[in-house]
Amino acid sequence: MSLLTEPRRVHIETYGCQMNLADSELVGGILHREGYVLAKDIREADVVLLNTCAIRDNAEQRIYGRLGYLSTFKRQKPDLVVGILGCMAERLRARFIEKEELVDIVVGPDEYRKLPSLISMALEGGKGIAVQLSRIENYDDIVPLRMEGVSAWVSVMRGCDKFCTFCVVPFTRGRERSRMLLNVVRDVASLMGRGFKEVTLLGQNVNSYRDGDRDFADLLRSVAAVERSLRVRFMTSHPQDMSDRLIEAIASTSNLCKYIHLPIQSGSDRILNLMNRTYSVEHYIHLAEKIRQAMPGVGLSTDIISGFPTETEEDHRMTVSLLKEIQFDGAYTFKYSPREHTKAWEMHDDVSEDIKGQRVNEITRLQHEISLVRNRALIETVETVLVEGVSRKSLEAFTGRTDTNKTVVFPKTDVQTGEYVDVLIDRVNSATLFGELVVGKRSTALTDILNTQEAAA
Repeated sequence: MSLLTEPRRVHIETYGCQMNLADSELVGGILHREGYVLAKDIREADVVLLNTCAIRDNAEQRIYGRLGYLSTFKRQKPDLVVGILGCMAERLRARFIEKEELVDIVVGPDEYRKLPSLISMALEGGKGIAVQLSRIENYDDIVPLRMEGVSAWVSVMRGCDKFCTFCVVPFTRGRERSRMLLNVVRDVASLMGRGFKEVTLLGQNVNSYRDGDRDFADLLRSVAAVERSLRVRFMTSHPQDMSDRLIEAIASTSNLCKYIHLPIQSGSDRILNLMNRTYSVEHYIHLAEKIRQAMPGVGLSTDIISGFPTETEEDHRMTVSLLKEIQFDGAYTFKYSPREHTKAWEMHDDVSEDIKGQRVNEITRLQHEISLVRNRALIETVETVLVEGVSRKSLEAFTGRTDTNKTVVFPKTDVQTGEYVDVLIDRVNSATLFGELVVGKRSTALTDILNTQEAAA
């Protein structure tokens, strides 16, 4: 029975990674089941929930800034309920309840089932906190609330057991636990039935997924088999768990996207050891070579942390050399940010912010150059693109992605969002491919997709 006597409107804002986006859909599903409706405009809301990230300090500062902005609405509407969800809630629960008068409820990633009762209590003037971590909660029975679209996130596991020394995830999201394979497949089939064309399987370290004797390779094959015209992606991977079996599954299954995000973090073995990354640079290079041998043309991206404690100029130069050797399609580069409770917090943060910034800028410039070279190699090729909608930069253009995760922009035509089209690439920059729709001739990839759709019909 619903806890509400009349519909209440909830506005959910998401900060941080794809896992947080998936969690916001999960929260939406829990509240929708209790009679809440979503409010797109914060001014229409009875409840405002900020789903937060604690990975880096700047993410937390954004939340404090947002709370300052919300104080205006709270003064105008004193009964407005403001809640902090997610990793930041878990990490800074005492501060929010004791010092942030604006915040009414604080709920960690494993306690979302309690949200309806906590909100009801807050609507009556109380405050509530629920941040207990769980070794079993995976929300396997909750149907996330998703709007119509082309792509959807599907969380397949929660937590992490790796304990990288810079990362708060094991402390804010708990230990690893996987969902049942059959339930993930059920969710994907439901999404297909609603018109979604692409799913991304999510986990903090998704390739350590395990359901009994079935691993992530088994899950990928099972999800891909739901419908061969459905594109299947995943993130994020840990190099230690990128097995030969997993590589073979991706390489041999047509609708498993040939794109792998594989964080390296540093090109220095000494720094990797301090980070507790459990692999060497040599192992990573060999792994990248193996992936490219199995999947020529694969999209390969990574994460880099600059300025980890004791990182020297020599360590930095090793990272630069690694980027030049591997030639990633893309890299997400961050300045090291100390996080409480982590092992690295106990290390002296001895690299200045100026030097961190200089190193990040150098890596970013280099990666832009590498990405541009790799994209230029695609000029005059025909790429199969899943149309995602109108380009954000031009109402006269469509945008979509290749299965290698390249963004493609082409002139607007009579094609529809969710269709697969062939685009002849005629120019590029470091981030985007541009081209013209190919009419009258299908690529092999597009023909296979359309044949699959016709056979299913």
